Amino acid sequence: MKLLKRLGVSLLVLFIMVAVALAVWEPMTISPPTPPPAGEYEARIVRDGYGVPHIFGKTDADVAYGVAYAHAEDDFATLQEVTAMTRGRLATLNGAGGAPIDYVAALLDVDGTVQRKYDDLPGDVRAVLEGYASGLNDYAQEHPEEITLSKLFPVNGRDIAAGFVLRSPFFFGLNGPIQALTENQPLNGEGGPLLPKDAEKQTIHPLSQDKIITPVGPDPDDNGSNAYAVSPDRSTDNRTRLISNSHQPLRGNVAWYELVVHSEEGWDFAGANFPGSPFPFLGHNKNLGWTNTVNRPDLIDIYELTLNQTRSAYQYDGAWQPLEKKRVWLKIKFGPFVIPYPQMAYRSIHGPVIINDSGAYAIRYAGMDQLDMLTQYYRINKAQNFEEWQTAMAGQGVPATNFVYADAKGNIGMYYNAMFPDRPEGYDWRKVLPGDTSAALWTKTLPFTRVPALVNPASGYVMNANNTPYIAAGPGDELKPDNFSPLMGIEDDQTNRSRRSIALLEAANADGKLTAEEIWTIKYDTGYEKAGYSKAWMDRIAALDLKDQPAMQKAQALLGKWDWDLDGTGPADALALMVLRPANGSHYQRKSAPDPQEILQKTVDHLTKYFGRIDPPMMELLRLRQGDVDLPIDGGNDTIRASTLWDVEADGRLSVRHGDSFIMFMEWDQDGNIFSQSIQPFGAATTRPDSKHYTDQMQLFVDKKLKPVWFDPVELEKNKASEKMIGNGKK
Repeated sequence: MKLLKRLGVSLLVLFIMVAVALAVWEPMTISPPTPPPAGEYEARIVRDGYGVPHIFGKTDADVAYGVAYAHAEDDFATLQEVTAMTRGRLATLNGAGGAPIDYVAALLDVDGTVQRKYDDLPGDVRAVLEGYASGLNDYAQEHPEEITLSKLFPVNGRDIAAGFVLRSPFFFGLNGPIQALTENQPLNGEGGPLLPKDAEKQTIHPLSQDKIITPVGPDPDDNGSNAYAVSPDRSTDNRTRLISNSHQPLRGNVAWYELVVHSEEGWDFAGANFPGSPFPFLGHNKNLGWTNTVNRPDLIDIYELTLNQTRSAYQYDGAWQPLEKKRVWLKIKFGPFVIPYPQMAYRSIHGPVIINDSGAYAIRYAGMDQLDMLTQYYRINKAQNFEEWQTAMAGQGVPATNFVYADAKGNIGMYYNAMFPDRPEGYDWRKVLPGDTSAALWTKTLPFTRVPALVNPASGYVMNANNTPYIAAGPGDELKPDNFSPLMGIEDDQTNRSRRSIALLEAANADGKLTAEEIWTIKYDTGYEKAGYSKAWMDRIAALDLKDQPAMQKAQALLGKWDWDLDGTGPADALALMVLRPANGSHYQRKSAPDPQEILQKTVDHLTKYFGRIDPPMMELLRLRQGDVDLPIDGGNDTIRASTLWDVEADGRLSVRHGDSFIMFMEWDQDGNIFSQSIQPFGAATTRPDSKHYTDQMQLFVDKKLKPVWFDPVELEKNKASEKMIGNGKK
């Protein structure tokens, strides 16, 4: 008995020791973070009545310092998540859901890219990054009780750059092939026209329906946007107009944060950024502005490798090349413990490599191993005229995203910006490529002059709603597809939003002029065109044989009378809202369409269960919720007024999580003066429930109203709610 007791005590001690080790080992393996170079920073943060920070500084680096500090005041939790993500420690902070991102950071060699390229960045760009890092560090030092992961701070400019490297390729779909290859699933279809060798496009298969987490949120394939620019010649009041209408997650590390910056070095800009960015990604200065929409050309190529028996080398140009490999320890939080989980990250000359049951596949993508997007964003922030802006754009750092531009001189334009691979002829670039020959490996990208662009068209407007660029200026002003090589993989898709936008712009433009009210009406439109995938989908539902299913027949008949508008007033709107979302998702993501009877059945079952009827008012179903505020909202998955994705909550209501997010209306009068208004779904402090700015923009948002942007410092002084000076006082 004594022996058993001693053994029991020993096992208990061993268990306690292991438990303690699992609870505390992870921080011990982390080298002390390197602080940024010592510097002195000072900024003034002025907040308007909605809590939007206006940051003033002597230098651009001072302003960047203030940007980080102000953002931390409003959303330090998300900034910590972004920092953990760039350090490969998201799973340590958030558990197993963050492990794929930590693995992807290693797979893409984010740290290696930063180490190789950071010192090549221009000095003024690095100064802004280091200033931003210093502001974040000072907030963390002053608020240690808010830090949720040890040894996360200090951060430096390299950490800030790493966030750009990790997130950037996921805006043009890198998550698709990575997920498909790691799950040993067929690849999704690629964008762009058929190539001569194609008998048909690559087979399209839906992947797992589980919500996955990526560096750009859990719904990367649904990120979109609308953008419009109207010239003064087409405006009744001779004003130039630019509408920014981004569709992003409403929360998380790619949710918009509104800010205004003013530097004595000439950096004056109003707009919005993502957590972890020193500068706005869209908005305006005094003279010009732009906004972005997601584009999805074919910027990713997959190569099949031939490995040797030991998986240590691959065939390339008649010789065996060593396959690079690195052990990656994912550190996954599980309750009070952190569990080490080993994985291997492989790399070939082509790029990152994934090995699955079907073989070994290398991934090559636009912007790989580059940091130039940092320089481009900073330079276009500082541009003061169309020529300077185009010069900055020609630097080609941002690997993909449409830019819709307007300025005080009346210029407008739509640029289908992308770093198009300079692909050689002779290969089917829409499918898996041979990895054993350098002849199939592109090493350069096409110059900016090859980017499809429509500038100052006769129609007087440009638009994009995640559609093919050729039709950006409407009928009669199209770009000719034959002028662009099919090897570029320029998308030829349309969305309901693009069809609807052009139809409304053309109708309003019939008399040659667009009023401000007409532009507003177009932006908040909730209709569907009877064309494209939506018409085909509703026809399939109408054609279903639903004998002996009275509830389904009733739903089918009700949808047959739907008015093709999700404004929330029609009896069929709730049904239409729910049945259209899967159809749009499949179309937008280039996947096979779902079964219409299955979707209709699920919709009928849901509405019956929670509302006792199939025709509840749509705006009792669709809600915008934050904290204790619960408001009805209209729009749908592919309407210009976008309520793109939602969570089904315990009461059966659909709580919007993705869609219309930061909205900005900008206009320049005949004298070149800028006026702008904006709105956010919730408020400036989206993770601070105790803040009055947690929900203070919600009612305006659902009412389709805007608030003023006090860009002029003189006007800001008349409307400020608070101000403070911040600085580190150290050299």
